[in-house]
Amino acid sequence: MNFKESLINNNSILLQASATDWREAIALGTGMLIKSGAIQQSYHDAIISSIELHGPYIVIAPHFAMPHARPEDGVNHTAFALVTLSTPVFFDGEPVDVLVTLAGSSSDEHILGLTEVTQILDDPDSETGINLDKLRECFTKDDVYRVIDAALSADAA
Repeated sequence: MNFKESLINNNSILLQASATDWREAIALGTGMLIKSGAIQQSYHDAIISSIELHGPYIVIAPHFAMPHARPEDGVNHTAFALVTLSTPVFFDGEPVDVLVTLAGSSSDEHILGLTEVTQILDDPDSETGINLDKLRECFTKDDVYRVIDAALSADAA
């Protein structure tokens, strides 16, 4: 399942949301995926436990986090959730305002999902190599779909 299809099928986009801390921000994404049946509560719990144990490994670029755990922690089928925050939350002092929750049903699905998300956010001209402004500037689901379509069609050209 691709990123856009998953966001549509799982009704898993929340834009300009509010969260008081990183746990609440993660719950916004995992909550949509639990509601859709893509993951079980245990997957959310595994993400939180892993961060508490290993630190904020999910912060993969400045201002961007990709919450995830292992497929066997409660993934029913591959899915994504997108959350943008109106005010950043902090992971060990690192501000994050864009989160893409990834639930891969296998290691291969996990890698494919990560590749597609980075392809959509790719910006070789940016200092970090990604452009989160594309998603920060989205105020509707249709805005998100346009960003995804534009990025994927540019890569295909």
